Amino acid sequence: MSNSSSSTAIETQSLRKVFGEKVAVSDLTLTVGRSEVFGFLGPNGAGKTTAVKMLLGLITPTSGIGHVLGAPLGDHRIRARIGFLPEHFRFHEWLTATEFLHLHADLYQMPGDLTNRRVPELLDLVGLSPHADKKLAAYSKGMLQRIGLAQALLNEPELVLLDEPTSGLDPVGRRLVRDIIHDLRQQGTTVFLNSHLLSEVEITCDRVAFIKHGEVLRTSRLKSLVEGELTVEIKARNLSPEIILGLSHWSQDVRLDGDHISLTLSSELELPAVNRYLVDHNVDVYALKPQQISLEDLFIQIVGTDGGL
Repeated sequence: MSNSSSSTAIETQSLRKVFGEKVAVSDLTLTVGRSEVFGFLGPNGAGKTTAVKMLLGLITPTSGIGHVLGAPLGDHRIRARIGFLPEHFRFHEWLTATEFLHLHADLYQMPGDLTNRRVPELLDLVGLSPHADKKLAAYSKGMLQRIGLAQALLNEPELVLLDEPTSGLDPVGRRLVRDIIHDLRQQGTTVFLNSHLLSEVEITCDRVAFIKHGEVLRTSRLKSLVEGELTVEIKARNLSPEIILGLSHWSQDVRLDGDHISLTLSSELELPAVNRYLVDHNVDVYALKPQQISLEDLFIQIVGTDGGL
């Protein structure tokens, strides 16, 4: 594995983390490109949080190798180039929003003039300028989520890891976060996104990885995943077991319920051939309705149903 690739933000090979007898992450192999928004999906207990902590250098892998922004995992110098919003944050409630961001700027050892520019910029970006001098103890959960996002962007990071960034936000807040992520991509920032809101991932991400039991099952471009496979509902008569068996040429998932057939195709380009097959075998086709498969359906297909996000 290259440790200085300019085209990748994250590279890992067979990362594994074991706590006693518990395997939290069994085989994390990922490549995340620069300037892409990468979704990290899996059920509860899949090892997502442990994986993020290894990427940040907060815990050491049991085995495997990885690089973040060209440096080995755990290189403390790289942390100044990373932004992070954890899912379960505990902020300093006695500070105002402005004081909170100034504190984190001091931790980053940011120059004073840069801090004085970035703090009001970010408060405005996340819609908290009117509440800049309000103590965080008086903030709602959604407002805390926004100030946490501002904190994650304070140091103008090259890589941002966001763990459930829209948790607790109303639709307006979720739209604001989507717009910010879009702007970050335009600026060349890499975003690593962990979210249980599949609709948000579907709108936001370029690629996604599906993880279960600490292992990456599949990584793919989201557009090709969602726009490739589709489900088809067919209403027809004169069906026979032989006809249904013949449809397995195009789909391994064919279901018959009376005069309705349901099947999954890998591409809409296969639709004419399926229709011709049925007509050529004297099947009366009354309706053929293709529907693009959703990310939720894909998640269930790939990961299964034994656990929620």
